[in-house]
Amino acid sequence: VQLQASGGGLVQAGGSLRLSCTASGRPFSSYAMGWFRQAPGNEREFVAAITSNARYTVYADSVKGRFTISRDNAKNTVYLQMNSLKPEDTAVYYCAARLTLALLTSATQYDYWGQGTQVTVSS
Repeated sequence: VQLQASGGGLVQAGGSLRLSCTASGRPFSSYAMGWFRQAPGNEREFVAAITSNARYTVYADSVKGRFTISRDNAKNTVYLQMNSLKPEDTAVYYCAARLTLALLTSATQYDYWGQGTQVTVSS
């Protein structure tokens, strides 16, 4: 499966952005999806994940209550709605996929990755 992330940009603190990740190549509805981010000098960190049927989601503590992951299997797309953005949310955001029914939170568990989209939050 190929993943294409989009929707990043520059936003002021307190603002919102919605990231999208569109998949092609195989039945999207069979894939668990996740969002990760990586800031300069830091390791890639987990942000949010959703099961293939959208029944379960999980979030990193740092984004809980501010970010929402969702998916539209008819459009082969997973979203990350980011509200109340903070400067520390600045990073390159990546979407990831794995053919599984599980809910995955570790980067090493995912098989496919998008190219990343830059999110910059100014103070």
